[in-house]
Amino acid sequence: MSEIKVVYWSQSGNTMAMANAVGEGIREAGKEAKVVEVSSISAEELKDDEVFALGCPAMGAEELEETEMEPFVAEVEKFASGKIIGLFGSYGWGDGQWMRDWASRLESSGAKIAGGEGVICNEAPDDDAVAACKKLGEQLAAE
Repeated sequence: MSEIKVVYWSQSGNTMAMANAVGEGIREAGKEAKVVEVSSISAEELKDDEVFALGCPAMGAEELEETEMEPFVAEVEKFASGKIIGLFGSYGWGDGQWMRDWASRLESSGAKIAGGEGVICNEAPDDDAVAACKKLGEQLAAE
């Protein structure tokens, strides 16, 4: 497998910046990255992939975006068993509970979360968050 998909939803551009950094890490590790908005891909396109990344900011009461990302993740759950999934996203309030819930949900479906937890940052990704996203991409490429 040479191409790793990085699927994201972003409202303000923060999670998109994180997605691009994950893709950069994948490419720096020698694999191809396909960074794509969730509205431009179907969950079915991930079914045969052993490794991929999903990104979504915290919305509302620390939840996934409900009109596009939530239904997409619900579809992924059906075939997540045995997959290695990288998770990432930004938040503006709270403490990252949405990410812990998301990771737990996918682990309950049999997936392994790359790095053991999702990469989060408050608001726009700073240099540390960009580095963490690149590292996530490198981890995915190494799988």
